[in-house]
Amino acid sequence: MASTTDIKNGQVLKIEGQLWTIIDFQHVKPGKGGAFVRTKMRNVLTGKVVDKTYNAGAKIETATVDRRDYQYLYQDGEDYVFMDLSDYDQITVPGTVVGDSAGYMLENQNATIAMHEGAPLYIELPASVVLEITYTEPGLQGDRSSAGTKPATLETGVEIQVPLFVEQNTKVKVDTRTGDYLGRVS
Repeated sequence: MASTTDIKNGQVLKIEGQLWTIIDFQHVKPGKGGAFVRTKMRNVLTGKVVDKTYNAGAKIETATVDRRDYQYLYQDGEDYVFMDLSDYDQITVPGTVVGDSAGYMLENQNATIAMHEGAPLYIELPASVVLEITYTEPGLQGDRSSAGTKPATLETGVEIQVPLFVEQNTKVKVDTRTGDYLGRVS
């Protein structure tokens, strides 16, 4: 158990059996009445964001979340196999935990996996990855970056929007959080 005075951004709390990570917090001391702590929290599993207020000094239950670096090895049916970079142990992560991140993962790519009591909670990929476009319609002569976008399929099977001048077999940088095109890579 900890106190609300120990709250900091990124900390994981256990509330009613669920894990919540602190996005933002603020200690407030009004002119009248007692001090309190206003927090904004995200549910680790569902992603739901809520605001919650605690009295100053109230007891809260913290959860231990271990973040470690892993290397993605291969997909095994619906599951994904990762190797711990520190001791080379392999773990299997369910597809439901990997979620949309699967569209931006290539074999031998590094990722951070957050674990709680031996169970994987979520995967953090690098902010951007370089992937090759396997299919897109050919661009027309004179197409410029400001003219618009077209769909392109990446080597992982995910479809993103790219400028009209980008051609097939081009390596592009993609934002893993939003799926946005960031630029060509030579």
